[in-house]
Amino acid sequence: MIKKLHHLVLFLFSTLSLAQVDVVYNDLVWSDEFSTNGAVDNSKWFHQTQFPVTGGWYNNEQQHYTNLITNSFANNGELNIVAKKETFTDQGFTKNYTSARLNSKFAFKYGRVDVRAKVPKNQGTWPAIWLLGKNVNEPGGFFASTFGNTNWPACGEIDMMEYGIFPSAPVNFIQSTLHTPSSSGNSVNHGGMLASSDITDNYHIYSMNWSPNQITFLLDGVAYYTYNPSVKNASTWPFDKEQYLLLNIAMGGVAGNIPSTFTNASMIIDYVRLYQNTTPDTVAPTNFTASLGSVTSDTVELLLNATDNFGAITYQISGGATQTAYGTSGVQKSVVISGLAPSTNYTFNISASDASGNVAINNPLTVSGTTLSNVNTECFGTSTLASQGSFSTGYKYRFETIGTDVKITFELLDTDKTGVVAYLWKQSPFTETSMTNVTGKIFSSTITGQTIGSTINYAVKFAYAGGLSVTKYYPYVVGNACVLGVDNFSASRESIYPNPVENILNLKLSENRNVITLYDFSGKKLLQKDIKANAEIDMSSYPSGNYLIKIENSKGLSSHKFIKK
Repeated sequence: MIKKLHHLVLFLFSTLSLAQVDVVYNDLVWSDEFSTNGAVDNSKWFHQTQFPVTGGWYNNEQQHYTNLITNSFANNGELNIVAKKETFTDQGFTKNYTSARLNSKFAFKYGRVDVRAKVPKNQGTWPAIWLLGKNVNEPGGFFASTFGNTNWPACGEIDMMEYGIFPSAPVNFIQSTLHTPSSSGNSVNHGGMLASSDITDNYHIYSMNWSPNQITFLLDGVAYYTYNPSVKNASTWPFDKEQYLLLNIAMGGVAGNIPSTFTNASMIIDYVRLYQNTTPDTVAPTNFTASLGSVTSDTVELLLNATDNFGAITYQISGGATQTAYGTSGVQKSVVISGLAPSTNYTFNISASDASGNVAINNPLTVSGTTLSNVNTECFGTSTLASQGSFSTGYKYRFETIGTDVKITFELLDTDKTGVVAYLWKQSPFTETSMTNVTGKIFSSTITGQTIGSTINYAVKFAYAGGLSVTKYYPYVVGNACVLGVDNFSASRESIYPNPVENILNLKLSENRNVITLYDFSGKKLLQKDIKANAEIDMSSYPSGNYLIKIENSKGLSSHKFIKK
């Protein structure tokens, strides 16, 4: 890789927009299935072996790249890129390791790349699937002698997949990064995901979806990071020119020390496929609908749907907030508008279009909703509301002011999520910060130097094997202790269902002695009683609306919000 400086402490999922593909590319225009055994197809691939700097490669890497068949070959429908421990002399320098670095002889602008691969995890190796601008002037590159008129990073670099250079990340975590003049080397433009199974023993599909508007990265079809700067110029968006693919394994340098026991490591690639749309899209989205979903004191949920021949829908929302959301054709999209005022009617105008600018014939649709009355529950609670992805059980949240600092704690209650890490999202201006794991699936972060009486808005992204889910944004008034108390984040698991409830609310608790207190959303106490581990509450006589139930036992105090139909 060209990058002179690289990620030193990087286990973040930074995003400039929510991860979602905006253009679906359908037509296969270039590929390699590696179906012929032996040497790599030289009509499609170029072996880059020339040092770009005196004596070696960037980043203090320790390998020679070669065109030897022992370092790159096809066998049984698979490309093998092999890094080996061996003494090799070339260009007047002797190295102790060899590997291969392949350039595609095909360059393109916009499209989707899918690479199905097994990736080595050996200490000291740096496997990568990535792209560089065709205009990069790197010595020895396939296109450099003819088109190389632009320095790095002005040429743009798209790292689809890298592994081995993130020492703080868990095993099987892969990362994608953008390098531009606005941020390069230790770039802030990156995101990652934990694979659902071992990346060396199992094939995974690493994808990059590049449109004129954004670049989205996917692992096994799950989008986890989108780069979409609000201002696109030569500094932030050099991605308006052709790029070419690179496949390689580097050794040492920022990948760390190479153990003396290392002998070889292979990246095995089943296929490389590039898709574009060769036929212009002139068909507008159809069946566009918009309706009101769940409503709280500060959020309104919009339920949107439309169909399109290229599979992706862009929704433009104006009214109580201006927002762009991306959806999949025929799949209902939930958009939670947060940070709203309580007891206020909001009207939203929503338009649907596809990536080619074709608009739905019934644009715009109007949806109205009134937020509920306010209640001092912003300090703590339990919810299933998501601004991205979804929750099977939900999560707990808690805000606590300590001096001029605010401690924020979230606990994921979903039992079907593994390998969980959490990141604190600030709403405006958007920032993302890694949270500290307290225990289990409880994560905490403290923001310092806050102004008493000011309102802050934060959400949490939970990333896990196979995907991610983001909570709604929660507003919190700094200094507010909340009259209803503070949640105790115990290790207990409590189940309150169904939610919404029509008649009977079921409680399944971890202890046999509990005190429950029921409140409406004005904070009025409606009921208090002792219950055992399994109990029912008859809600049939209560009016429709939002309620809060507090549960106190030997493990502490917890709270749950629910809706009465």
